[in-house]
Amino acid sequence: MTPPIAELGGVTVAYRERLVLRGVDLAVAPGERVALVGPNGAGKSTLLRVLAGLVVPREGRVTLGGDPVASLGRAAIARRLAAVPGQAALPFATRVEEVVALGRLPHEDPFRGPRPADHAAVDAAIERVGIGPLRGRDARELSLGERQLVLIALAVAQAAPLLILDEPTVHLDLRHQVAVMELLADLNRRDGVAVLAVLHDLALAAHFFPRLVLLDGGRVVADGPPARVLAPERIRATFGVDPAIFARPAAFAGPSALHGAPPELTAGTGGR
Repeated sequence: MTPPIAELGGVTVAYRERLVLRGVDLAVAPGERVALVGPNGAGKSTLLRVLAGLVVPREGRVTLGGDPVASLGRAAIARRLAAVPGQAALPFATRVEEVVALGRLPHEDPFRGPRPADHAAVDAAIERVGIGPLRGRDARELSLGERQLVLIALAVAQAAPLLILDEPTVHLDLRHQVAVMELLADLNRRDGVAVLAVLHDLALAAHFFPRLVLLDGGRVVADGPPARVLAPERIRATFGVDPAIFARPAAFAGPSALHGAPPELTAGTGGR
């Protein structure tokens, strides 16, 4: 049996005395595509930070590729896991291609710097995400949506077997939200990259992810196919809303999404 690419066992996290995660068990298999959903404050972003080694749990075990995260250095973690934050501040002027090239740092020779293969990986990531028109621009001057695409390209260039994303569509208009979801599905299907994403849009999550994990109050309350996890009674109990207002995932169906055609993201139209 293939071991999980990432696993949390009995993980409890507290910020001061406030419990954020409570005995969470979660395993992500190689090549799996999983969305974390749940109300605000459920612990979704904290779970990603635990996996990335940025938050140390009070209790429980956390592994990447079978090895405890606590035993891995930052470079070793970055070779196993690429992270796309919900928001990122750029403190100084940096061209778009230089930001994307940061994804190659875990692979570079510390004495020789980037190799031709690293430059090729950066070019391929820029093309894959469709941000070629942004080359040469200061990433600080981009719209929030464009900057999000640059961060996704950085993660693609990193070429890690697990990609984790915290609200990857938060600054994008509807067309680009769907395009990013198609890109993640394509990376998963064609490249075998495992994807674990925090999403608030239940319709996007249900349409593009075969497995949903629902968190509430720091606990996993449901884990499985979208139809079971987002059953009407569970939506009502967890989110406190009438399930009838939930936009069905069929609203996002389209030829490219259903048949796996590669996405095409047009840079320059992301919403601020």
